[in-house]
Amino acid sequence: MNRKRNSQPPSSEVRRSPFAGCAILLAVVGMVAFFLGFSVYTLFRQFGEIEKFTSEKPVPVLVAKVEDQDAQVNRLAEKVEDFRQTLAGEESASLALSPEEMNLAIATYDAFKELRGTFQILEMKDGVARIAICFPLNGRPRLGGGQGRGWLSSDPRYLNGVMVARPELAKRELVLRIDAIEVPGAKVPVEFVERMSPYRITERYTTDPVLGPALAALTSVEIADGKMVLGRVKGSVREDFVTPAQVDSAAGRLFRFMAIGACAFLAFVAVVLLIGLRAKRRKSRES
Repeated sequence: MNRKRNSQPPSSEVRRSPFAGCAILLAVVGMVAFFLGFSVYTLFRQFGEIEKFTSEKPVPVLVAKVEDQDAQVNRLAEKVEDFRQTLAGEESASLALSPEEMNLAIATYDAFKELRGTFQILEMKDGVARIAICFPLNGRPRLGGGQGRGWLSSDPRYLNGVMVARPELAKRELVLRIDAIEVPGAKVPVEFVERMSPYRITERYTTDPVLGPALAALTSVEIADGKMVLGRVKGSVREDFVTPAQVDSAAGRLFRFMAIGACAFLAFVAVVLLIGLRAKRRKSRES
């Protein structure tokens, strides 16, 4: 009788090593845990730094008085309307506004009511404006916000100080390039200033039927002789000093960080897969 030869089982029947699958799962779980932990750490570290130069209570800035200011209000209205009508055509136009006139506009016009108590022009000289601000910020997050605040809320913080900024043009907007933020008794980190700049103060007005077209028609903005001068030169092409990429620079930095993390994760998974495949081939040969 011929003895039956011990044949090696087909390759499809070779028992597969669970090492690769488990390693990939552990890698995914580890990467998710790392991102969550790092995000939470970064978030609370950021809030800790913000608390150093913000306050628990707001210090509202002064709002210009409109009582007994009928003559000034009418003069400002005529000035702004003449500028708007000229912009509607093709002729050159210029509008110079003093700090007092700008503060009066904030106190008078409903379009600027959200700036009342939070934004006041102190002075304009040497190409920059000094602006008193009281900006609300989100503080350290916490669970159980109380009645009407939801299960997750944050303690409000307020940025009370003086913003030093230069007006510039962006696409259909007038923005403020922030040079510094001065807070009494504290130092505002450069990183915070860079993330806040450019401050898109007119973003909300781009869709306004009156202010939107006027903003889009501007070709120049500068501070001269203690006033902010808005202008449109006939036949000139608008030069935007702030590009959309610069406006969204903070989001760009976030996406770059996420891309680097994703590449690192993919590289790690590739290494784990390679190790798993080599281990599988070795076991196949041994079998």
